[in-house]
Amino acid sequence: MADAQHFDLLILGGGMSYVGAIRAAQLGMKVGLIERDRLGGTCLNRGCIPSKALLETADLLHRVGEQGGEFGLSGFDKVGLDYPALGRRRDAVVEKHVKGVEFLMKKNAITVLKGNGVVTGPTSVHVSGGESGDLDATGNDLILATGSAPRTLPGLEIDGERLITTDEALTRADVPRRVAIVGAGAVGVEWASLYRDFGADVHLVEFLDRVVPLEDADVSRELGRVFRKRGINTYVSSTIDPKSIERTKRGVHFAIAARDGSSRIEMETDLILVAVGRRPLTEGIGLESLAGLAMERGFVTVDDHMRTGVDHLYAIGDIVPGYALAHVASHEAIVAVETIAGLDPEPVRMDLMPRVTFCRPQIASVGMTEADAREAGQEIKVGVFPFRALGKATIVGEIDGFAKLVAEAGSGILLGAHLIGPHAGDLLAEPVLARLVEGTAAEIAMSVHAHPTLTEVLGEAAMAVDGAAIHV
Repeated sequence: MADAQHFDLLILGGGMSYVGAIRAAQLGMKVGLIERDRLGGTCLNRGCIPSKALLETADLLHRVGEQGGEFGLSGFDKVGLDYPALGRRRDAVVEKHVKGVEFLMKKNAITVLKGNGVVTGPTSVHVSGGESGDLDATGNDLILATGSAPRTLPGLEIDGERLITTDEALTRADVPRRVAIVGAGAVGVEWASLYRDFGADVHLVEFLDRVVPLEDADVSRELGRVFRKRGINTYVSSTIDPKSIERTKRGVHFAIAARDGSSRIEMETDLILVAVGRRPLTEGIGLESLAGLAMERGFVTVDDHMRTGVDHLYAIGDIVPGYALAHVASHEAIVAVETIAGLDPEPVRMDLMPRVTFCRPQIASVGMTEADAREAGQEIKVGVFPFRALGKATIVGEIDGFAKLVAEAGSGILLGAHLIGPHAGDLLAEPVLARLVEGTAAEIAMSVHAHPTLTEVLGEAAMAVDGAAIHV
Protein backbone atom coordinates (compact mmCIF):
# COMPACT_ATOMS: atom_id res chain seq x y z
CA MET A 1 0.00 0.00 0.00
CA ALA A 2 1.26 3.46 -0.88
CA ASP A 3 2.19 5.88 1.86
CA ALA A 4 -0.32 8.68 2.51
CA GLN A 5 0.30 12.36 3.20
CA HIS A 6 -2.29 15.06 3.93
CA PHE A 7 -1.97 18.82 3.42
CA ASP A 8 -4.10 21.91 3.83
CA LEU A 9 -3.32 22.68 0.17
CA LEU A 10 -2.09 20.30 -2.50
CA ILE A 11 -0.74 21.61 -5.82
CA LEU A 12 -0.23 19.40 -8.87
CA GLY A 13 2.55 20.95 -10.97
CA GLY A 14 5.54 22.93 -9.77
CA GLY A 15 5.83 25.66 -12.37
CA MET A 16 4.73 29.20 -11.55
CA SER A 17 2.32 27.63 -9.05
CA TYR A 18 5.25 27.76 -6.62
CA VAL A 19 4.27 31.42 -6.13
CA GLY A 20 0.88 30.28 -4.85
CA ALA A 21 2.56 27.69 -2.64
CA ILE A 22 4.61 30.44 -0.97
CA ARG A 23 1.54 32.63 -0.52
CA ALA A 24 -0.33 29.71 1.06
CA ALA A 25 2.55 29.10 3.44
CA GLN A 26 2.50 32.78 4.39
CA LEU A 27 -1.18 32.33 5.28
CA GLY A 28 -0.37 29.45 7.58
CA MET A 29 -1.23 26.51 5.34
CA LYS A 30 0.64 23.23 5.21
CA VAL A 31 1.44 22.86 1.49
CA GLY A 32 2.37 19.90 -0.69
CA LEU A 33 3.70 20.60 -4.19
CA ILE A 34 3.93 17.75 -6.72
CA GLU A 35 6.45 18.04 -9.57
CA ARG A 36 7.77 15.31 -11.87
CA ASP A 37 10.60 17.35 -13.37
CA ARG A 38 12.35 20.49 -12.07
CA LEU A 39 10.74 23.30 -10.13
CA GLY A 40 9.97 26.43 -12.11
CA GLY A 41 8.17 24.68 -14.95
CA THR A 42 8.35 25.67 -18.60
CA CYS A 43 9.16 29.34 -17.96
CA LEU A 44 12.25 28.73 -15.90
CA ASN A 45 13.56 25.56 -17.55
CA ARG A 46 12.48 25.66 -21.21
CA GLY A 47 10.90 29.05 -21.88
CA CYS A 48 11.15 32.59 -20.57
CA ILE A 49 14.45 32.45 -18.73
CA PRO A 50 16.71 30.45 -21.09
CA SER A 51 15.31 32.08 -24.23
CA LYS A 52 15.73 35.59 -22.82
CA ALA A 53 19.30 34.72 -21.85
CA LEU A 54 19.91 33.98 -25.54
CA LEU A 55 18.07 37.15 -26.60
CA GLU A 56 20.19 39.26 -24.25
CA THR A 57 23.32 38.04 -26.02
CA ALA A 58 21.67 38.68 -29.40
CA ASP A 59 21.00 42.26 -28.37
CA LEU A 60 24.52 42.70 -27.04
CA LEU A 61 25.98 41.27 -30.24
CA HIS A 62 23.92 43.75 -32.26
CA ARG A 63 24.92 46.71 -30.11
CA VAL A 64 28.63 45.93 -29.98
CA GLY A 65 29.11 44.31 -33.38
CA GLU A 66 26.80 46.51 -35.48
CA GLN A 67 26.59 49.74 -33.48
CA GLY A 68 30.00 49.80 -31.81
CA GLY A 69 31.55 52.14 -34.35
CA GLU A 70 28.63 54.55 -34.10
CA PHE A 71 29.17 54.72 -30.34
CA GLY A 72 32.85 55.47 -30.73
CA LEU A 73 34.10 51.96 -29.99
CA SER A 74 36.91 50.47 -32.03
CA GLY A 75 38.18 46.94 -32.49
CA PHE A 76 34.73 45.37 -32.42
CA ASP A 77 34.28 44.99 -36.17
CA LYS A 78 35.22 41.30 -35.93
CA VAL A 79 33.21 40.46 -32.82
CA GLY A 80 31.88 36.90 -33.01
CA LEU A 81 29.58 34.50 -31.22
CA ASP A 82 30.86 31.65 -29.05
CA TYR A 83 27.64 29.64 -28.97
CA PRO A 84 28.89 26.87 -26.63
CA ALA A 85 29.93 29.57 -24.14
CA LEU A 86 26.52 31.17 -24.50
CA GLY A 87 24.93 27.78 -23.87
CA ARG A 88 26.88 27.45 -20.64
CA ARG A 89 25.74 30.90 -19.53
CA ARG A 90 22.12 30.07 -20.44
CA ASP A 91 22.27 26.90 -18.35
CA ALA A 92 23.95 28.69 -15.45
CA VAL A 93 21.21 31.33 -15.40
CA VAL A 94 18.55 28.61 -15.30
CA GLU A 95 20.36 26.59 -12.64
CA LYS A 96 20.77 29.64 -10.39
CA HIS A 97 17.06 30.32 -10.40
CA VAL A 98 16.00 26.68 -10.05
CA LYS A 99 18.13 26.54 -6.92
CA GLY A 100 16.50 29.78 -5.83
CA VAL A 101 13.04 28.24 -6.08
CA GLU A 102 14.23 25.13 -4.22
CA PHE A 103 15.55 27.39 -1.45
CA LEU A 104 12.21 29.20 -1.23
CA MET A 105 10.39 25.90 -0.85
CA LYS A 106 12.60 24.98 2.11
CA LYS A 107 12.41 28.46 3.62
CA ASN A 108 8.59 28.31 3.59
CA ALA A 109 8.41 24.69 4.81
CA ILE A 110 6.69 23.53 1.60
CA THR A 111 6.85 19.78 1.00
CA VAL A 112 7.95 18.99 -2.55
CA LEU A 113 6.75 15.58 -3.72
CA LYS A 114 8.87 14.48 -6.66
CA GLY A 115 7.09 12.19 -9.08
CA ASN A 116 4.32 11.88 -11.62
CA GLY A 117 0.91 12.88 -10.24
CA VAL A 118 -2.43 11.42 -11.31
CA VAL A 119 -5.65 12.83 -9.90
CA THR A 120 -7.69 10.22 -8.03
CA GLY A 121 -10.39 12.52 -6.65
CA PRO A 122 -11.29 16.23 -6.33
CA THR A 123 -8.60 16.72 -3.66
CA SER A 124 -6.39 13.64 -3.99
CA VAL A 125 -3.41 12.69 -6.17
CA HIS A 126 -1.41 9.50 -6.55
CA VAL A 127 2.32 10.15 -6.92
CA SER A 128 4.69 7.62 -8.45
CA GLY A 129 7.83 7.15 -10.53
CA GLY A 130 9.98 9.75 -8.82
CA GLU A 131 12.28 10.40 -5.91
CA SER A 132 9.41 10.59 -3.43
CA GLY A 133 8.39 7.03 -4.19
CA ASP A 134 4.86 5.67 -4.41
CA LEU A 135 2.38 7.61 -2.28
CA ASP A 136 -1.11 9.08 -2.06
CA ALA A 137 -1.43 12.78 -1.28
CA THR A 138 -4.60 14.55 -0.24
CA GLY A 139 -5.50 18.10 0.61
CA ASN A 140 -8.35 20.16 1.89
CA ASP A 141 -8.06 21.89 -1.48
CA LEU A 142 -6.28 21.02 -4.72
CA ILE A 143 -4.89 23.36 -7.39
CA LEU A 144 -4.24 21.91 -10.86
CA ALA A 145 -1.22 23.53 -12.52
CA THR A 146 0.20 20.99 -14.96
CA GLY A 147 1.29 23.51 -17.61
CA SER A 148 1.68 23.12 -21.35
CA ALA A 149 3.90 21.85 -24.15
CA PRO A 150 4.64 23.12 -27.67
CA ARG A 151 2.08 22.10 -30.23
CA THR A 152 2.53 21.47 -33.92
CA LEU A 153 0.36 21.34 -37.05
CA PRO A 154 -0.88 18.38 -39.08
CA GLY A 155 1.88 17.19 -41.38
CA LEU A 156 4.63 18.93 -39.43
CA GLU A 157 5.86 15.95 -37.45
CA ILE A 158 8.56 16.95 -34.98
CA ASP A 159 11.69 14.80 -35.31
CA GLY A 160 13.94 16.86 -33.06
CA GLU A 161 16.52 17.36 -35.81
CA ARG A 162 15.08 18.87 -39.01
CA LEU A 163 11.65 19.79 -37.63
CA ILE A 164 11.91 21.13 -34.11
CA THR A 165 10.02 23.10 -31.47
CA THR A 166 11.47 25.67 -29.10
CA ASP A 167 12.26 22.88 -26.65
CA GLU A 168 14.82 21.46 -29.09
CA ALA A 169 15.95 24.90 -30.28
CA LEU A 170 16.98 25.85 -26.76
CA THR A 171 19.30 22.87 -26.42
CA ARG A 172 20.92 22.96 -29.88
CA ALA A 173 24.70 23.16 -29.85
CA ASP A 174 24.91 25.57 -32.78
CA VAL A 175 23.09 28.23 -34.78
CA PRO A 176 21.50 27.10 -38.06
CA ARG A 177 22.74 28.90 -41.17
CA ARG A 178 19.24 28.87 -42.65
CA VAL A 179 16.01 28.48 -40.70
CA ALA A 180 12.29 28.62 -41.47
CA ILE A 181 10.01 29.53 -38.57
CA VAL A 182 6.34 28.59 -38.72
CA GLY A 183 4.25 31.05 -36.72
CA ALA A 184 4.86 34.79 -36.29
CA GLY A 185 3.33 35.16 -32.86
CA ALA A 186 5.37 36.18 -29.82
CA VAL A 187 7.56 33.07 -29.75
CA GLY A 188 8.13 32.95 -33.50
CA VAL A 189 9.24 36.58 -33.82
CA GLU A 190 11.53 36.26 -30.80
CA TRP A 191 13.35 33.34 -32.41
CA ALA A 192 13.39 35.09 -35.79
CA SER A 193 14.99 38.13 -34.17
CA LEU A 194 17.48 36.03 -32.20
CA TYR A 195 18.58 33.87 -35.11
CA ARG A 196 18.95 36.89 -37.38
CA ASP A 197 21.22 38.65 -34.88
CA PHE A 198 23.24 35.43 -34.70
CA GLY A 199 23.76 35.59 -38.47
CA ALA A 200 21.19 33.10 -39.76
CA ASP A 201 19.16 33.46 -42.95
CA VAL A 202 15.62 33.59 -41.51
CA HIS A 203 12.30 32.87 -43.21
CA LEU A 204 9.24 33.66 -41.05
CA VAL A 205 5.92 32.14 -42.15
CA GLU A 206 2.55 33.26 -40.76
CA PHE A 207 -0.88 31.89 -41.73
CA LEU A 208 -2.71 35.10 -40.79
CA ASP A 209 -2.32 38.37 -42.67
CA ARG A 210 0.26 40.03 -40.40
CA VAL A 211 3.03 39.26 -37.96
CA VAL A 212 2.16 39.31 -34.24
CA PRO A 213 -1.53 39.13 -35.21
CA LEU A 214 -2.80 39.49 -31.63
CA GLU A 215 -1.15 42.90 -31.27
CA ASP A 216 -2.45 46.26 -32.44
CA ALA A 217 -2.35 46.45 -36.24
CA ASP A 218 -0.01 49.46 -36.16
CA VAL A 219 2.46 47.47 -34.05
CA SER A 220 2.30 44.62 -36.56
CA ARG A 221 3.04 46.99 -39.43
CA GLU A 222 5.99 48.53 -37.62
CA LEU A 223 7.51 45.18 -36.70
CA GLY A 224 7.08 43.98 -40.28
CA ARG A 225 8.86 47.09 -41.52
CA VAL A 226 11.77 46.72 -39.10
CA PHE A 227 12.09 42.98 -39.78
CA ARG A 228 12.32 43.67 -43.52
CA LYS A 229 15.00 46.29 -42.82
CA ARG A 230 16.89 43.70 -40.78
CA GLY A 231 16.76 41.19 -43.62
CA ILE A 232 14.22 38.82 -42.08
CA ASN A 233 12.18 37.28 -44.89
CA THR A 234 8.52 37.36 -43.91
CA TYR A 235 5.63 35.55 -45.58
CA VAL A 236 2.14 36.39 -44.28
CA SER A 237 -1.12 34.76 -45.36
CA SER A 238 1.09 31.76 -46.08
CA THR A 239 1.92 28.30 -44.85
CA ILE A 240 4.47 25.56 -45.38
CA ASP A 241 2.89 22.85 -47.52
CA PRO A 242 3.34 19.72 -45.38
CA LYS A 243 3.21 17.47 -48.45
CA SER A 244 6.22 19.27 -49.90
CA ILE A 245 8.54 18.58 -46.96
CA GLU A 246 11.52 16.43 -47.86
CA ARG A 247 14.39 15.78 -45.46
CA THR A 248 17.76 15.91 -47.21
CA LYS A 249 21.38 15.38 -46.22
CA ARG A 250 21.87 19.13 -45.99
CA GLY A 251 18.60 20.05 -44.34
CA VAL A 252 14.96 20.11 -45.33
CA HIS A 253 13.37 21.06 -48.65
CA PHE A 254 9.81 22.46 -48.70
CA ALA A 255 7.44 24.94 -50.32
CA ILE A 256 5.93 28.07 -48.80
CA ALA A 257 2.45 28.45 -50.29
CA ALA A 258 0.22 31.51 -50.22
CA ARG A 259 -3.03 30.82 -48.39
CA ASP A 260 -5.08 31.81 -51.45
CA GLY A 261 -2.98 29.67 -53.80
CA SER A 262 -1.59 32.69 -55.67
CA SER A 263 2.09 31.84 -55.18
CA ARG A 264 4.45 29.09 -54.17
CA ILE A 265 8.14 29.35 -53.26
CA GLU A 266 10.45 26.34 -53.11
CA MET A 267 13.39 26.53 -50.71
CA GLU A 268 15.74 24.58 -48.50
CA THR A 269 16.84 25.39 -44.95
CA ASP A 270 18.83 23.61 -42.26
CA LEU A 271 15.70 23.15 -40.20
CA ILE A 272 12.11 24.20 -39.62
CA LEU A 273 11.20 25.62 -36.21
CA VAL A 274 7.50 25.18 -35.43
CA ALA A 275 6.27 27.98 -33.14
CA VAL A 276 2.48 27.83 -33.38
CA GLY A 277 1.55 27.99 -29.72
CA ARG A 278 1.18 25.58 -26.84
CA ARG A 279 -1.23 22.83 -25.81
CA PRO A 280 -2.45 22.25 -22.25
CA LEU A 281 -1.08 19.19 -20.47
CA THR A 282 -4.37 17.82 -19.18
CA GLU A 283 -4.41 14.36 -20.75
CA GLY A 284 -3.40 11.31 -18.76
CA ILE A 285 -3.60 12.93 -15.34
CA GLY A 286 -6.97 11.53 -14.30
CA LEU A 287 -9.19 14.52 -14.96
CA GLU A 288 -11.73 12.36 -16.79
CA SER A 289 -12.56 10.75 -13.43
CA LEU A 290 -13.77 14.03 -11.91
CA ALA A 291 -17.53 14.35 -12.13
CA GLY A 292 -18.64 17.89 -12.87
CA LEU A 293 -15.29 19.15 -14.19
CA ALA A 294 -15.94 21.24 -17.31
CA MET A 295 -13.33 21.27 -20.06
CA GLU A 296 -13.11 22.71 -23.57
CA ARG A 297 -10.44 21.87 -26.17
CA GLY A 298 -8.27 20.44 -23.42
CA PHE A 299 -8.51 23.51 -21.19
CA VAL A 300 -10.08 23.42 -17.72
CA THR A 301 -12.97 25.85 -17.35
CA VAL A 302 -12.68 28.19 -14.35
CA ASP A 303 -14.34 31.33 -13.00
CA ASP A 304 -12.53 34.59 -12.30
CA HIS A 305 -11.25 33.24 -8.96
CA MET A 306 -9.87 30.07 -10.60
CA ARG A 307 -12.61 27.79 -9.21
CA THR A 308 -13.45 24.83 -11.44
CA GLY A 309 -17.01 24.29 -10.25
CA VAL A 310 -15.95 21.12 -8.44
CA ASP A 311 -15.80 21.85 -4.71
CA HIS A 312 -12.27 22.52 -3.40
CA LEU A 313 -10.73 22.10 -6.88
CA TYR A 314 -8.97 25.00 -8.62
CA ALA A 315 -6.90 25.34 -11.82
CA ILE A 316 -4.36 27.93 -12.96
CA GLY A 317 -1.80 28.68 -15.65
CA ASP A 318 -1.53 27.28 -19.14
CA ILE A 319 -4.30 24.69 -18.58
CA VAL A 320 -6.99 27.37 -18.26
CA PRO A 321 -8.20 29.80 -20.96
CA GLY A 322 -6.32 33.09 -21.13
CA TYR A 323 -2.77 34.23 -21.75
CA ALA A 324 -0.21 31.43 -21.36
CA LEU A 325 2.28 33.70 -19.60
CA ALA A 326 4.31 33.07 -16.46
CA HIS A 327 3.24 36.25 -14.68
CA VAL A 328 -0.41 35.51 -15.44
CA ALA A 329 -0.04 32.04 -13.89
CA SER A 330 1.66 33.54 -10.84
CA HIS A 331 -1.17 36.02 -10.37
CA GLU A 332 -3.79 33.32 -10.85
CA ALA A 333 -2.04 31.17 -8.24
CA ILE A 334 -2.18 33.96 -5.66
CA VAL A 335 -5.85 34.67 -6.41
CA ALA A 336 -6.70 30.96 -6.07
CA VAL A 337 -4.84 30.66 -2.75
CA GLU A 338 -6.34 33.82 -1.30
CA THR A 339 -9.80 32.63 -2.38
CA ILE A 340 -9.18 29.34 -0.58
CA ALA A 341 -8.11 31.31 2.49
CA GLY A 342 -11.32 33.37 2.41
CA LEU A 343 -9.61 36.68 1.68
CA ASP A 344 -11.89 37.66 -1.26
CA PRO A 345 -9.17 38.88 -3.66
CA GLU A 346 -9.92 40.93 -6.75
CA PRO A 347 -10.93 38.67 -9.67
CA VAL A 348 -8.50 37.77 -12.43
CA ARG A 349 -8.98 40.00 -15.48
CA MET A 350 -7.12 39.27 -18.70
CA ASP A 351 -7.61 42.87 -19.83
CA LEU A 352 -5.25 43.93 -17.03
CA MET A 353 -2.52 41.42 -17.90
CA PRO A 354 0.67 42.85 -19.48
CA ARG A 355 2.11 41.14 -22.54
CA VAL A 356 5.72 41.51 -23.67
CA THR A 357 7.51 40.11 -26.71
CA PHE A 358 11.31 40.24 -26.53
CA CYS A 359 12.20 40.54 -30.20
CA ARG A 360 14.10 43.57 -31.47
CA PRO A 361 12.37 46.00 -31.29
CA GLN A 362 10.50 44.87 -28.18
CA ILE A 363 6.72 44.82 -28.09
CA ALA A 364 4.57 45.43 -25.01
CA SER A 365 0.83 45.84 -24.60
CA VAL A 366 -2.05 45.83 -22.17
CA GLY A 367 -5.79 46.13 -22.69
CA MET A 368 -7.71 46.86 -25.86
CA THR A 369 -6.23 47.44 -29.29
CA GLU A 370 -7.72 50.26 -31.34
CA ALA A 371 -9.64 47.69 -33.41
CA ASP A 372 -10.90 45.93 -30.26
CA ALA A 373 -12.25 49.17 -28.88
CA ARG A 374 -13.99 50.17 -32.10
CA GLU A 375 -15.50 46.69 -32.52
CA ALA A 376 -16.83 46.94 -28.95
CA GLY A 377 -18.62 50.15 -29.91
CA GLN A 378 -16.38 52.41 -27.82
CA GLU A 379 -15.98 56.06 -28.69
CA ILE A 380 -12.23 56.49 -28.48
CA LYS A 381 -9.31 58.87 -28.77
CA VAL A 382 -5.86 57.67 -29.81
CA GLY A 383 -2.46 59.16 -29.12
CA VAL A 384 0.74 58.01 -30.84
CA PHE A 385 4.29 59.23 -30.29
CA PRO A 386 7.47 57.96 -32.01
CA PHE A 387 10.65 56.99 -30.18
CA ARG A 388 12.75 58.75 -32.82
CA ALA A 389 11.61 62.12 -31.42
CA LEU A 390 13.15 61.36 -28.00
CA GLY A 391 16.64 62.48 -27.11
CA LYS A 392 17.14 59.34 -25.01
CA ALA A 393 16.18 57.04 -27.88
CA THR A 394 18.79 58.73 -30.06
CA ILE A 395 21.34 58.34 -27.27
CA VAL A 396 20.46 54.65 -26.88
CA GLY A 397 20.67 54.22 -30.64
CA GLU A 398 17.25 52.58 -30.99
CA ILE A 399 14.80 54.95 -32.66
CA ASP A 400 12.34 52.57 -34.34
CA GLY A 401 8.86 52.23 -32.90
CA PHE A 402 6.31 54.24 -30.94
CA ALA A 403 3.91 54.31 -28.02
CA LYS A 404 0.18 54.22 -28.73
CA LEU A 405 -2.52 54.89 -26.15
CA VAL A 406 -6.20 54.15 -26.67
CA ALA A 407 -8.55 56.11 -24.39
CA GLU A 408 -12.29 56.42 -23.93
CA ALA A 409 -13.39 59.60 -25.70
CA GLY A 410 -15.57 61.04 -22.94
CA SER A 411 -13.83 60.12 -19.71
CA GLY A 412 -10.32 59.74 -21.07
CA ILE A 413 -9.94 56.44 -19.18
CA LEU A 414 -7.10 54.39 -20.62
CA LEU A 415 -8.43 51.36 -22.51
CA GLY A 416 -5.17 50.05 -23.93
CA ALA A 417 -1.49 50.78 -24.38
CA HIS A 418 0.75 49.44 -27.15
CA LEU A 419 4.48 49.97 -27.43
CA ILE A 420 7.10 48.84 -29.88
CA GLY A 421 10.63 50.03 -29.33
CA PRO A 422 13.56 50.01 -26.90
CA HIS A 423 12.79 48.59 -23.43
CA ALA A 424 9.06 48.48 -24.23
CA GLY A 425 8.51 45.77 -21.63
CA ASP A 426 9.96 47.92 -18.85
CA LEU A 427 7.97 50.94 -19.96
CA LEU A 428 4.66 49.06 -19.84
CA ALA A 429 4.42 49.19 -16.03
CA GLU A 430 2.99 52.71 -16.03
CA PRO A 431 0.00 51.99 -18.32
CA VAL A 432 -0.60 48.66 -16.54
CA LEU A 433 -1.01 50.56 -13.28
CA ALA A 434 -3.18 53.15 -15.01
CA ARG A 435 -5.45 50.37 -16.28
CA LEU A 436 -5.71 48.85 -12.78
CA VAL A 437 -6.76 52.12 -11.11
CA GLU A 438 -8.90 53.26 -14.08
CA GLY A 439 -6.52 56.13 -14.74
CA THR A 440 -6.86 58.49 -17.66
CA ALA A 441 -4.56 59.55 -20.45
CA ALA A 442 -4.66 63.06 -18.99
CA GLU A 443 -3.34 61.74 -15.67
CA ILE A 444 -0.45 60.04 -17.45
CA ALA A 445 0.22 63.32 -19.27
CA MET A 446 0.15 65.24 -15.97
CA SER A 447 2.72 62.85 -14.45
CA VAL A 448 6.14 64.41 -15.00
CA HIS A 449 8.43 62.05 -16.91
CA ALA A 450 12.14 62.59 -16.24
CA HIS A 451 14.32 63.87 -19.07
CA PRO A 452 16.11 62.37 -20.86
CA THR A 453 14.43 58.98 -20.43
CA LEU A 454 12.52 56.59 -22.62
CA THR A 455 9.47 57.05 -20.34
CA GLU A 456 8.88 60.39 -22.05
CA VAL A 457 7.36 58.46 -24.94
CA LEU A 458 4.37 57.67 -22.68
CA GLY A 459 3.95 61.24 -21.50
CA GLU A 460 4.00 62.53 -25.07
CA ALA A 461 1.63 59.79 -26.31
CA ALA A 462 -0.75 60.69 -23.49
CA MET A 463 -0.65 64.35 -24.51
CA ALA A 464 -1.15 63.27 -28.14
CA VAL A 465 -4.50 61.73 -27.14
CA ASP A 466 -5.79 65.33 -26.90
CA GLY A 467 -3.63 66.63 -29.74
CA ALA A 468 -1.16 68.30 -27.40
CA ALA A 469 2.10 66.38 -27.96
CA ILE A 470 5.05 68.76 -27.84
CA HIS A 471 7.93 67.21 -29.79
CA VAL A 472 6.20 66.39 -33.08
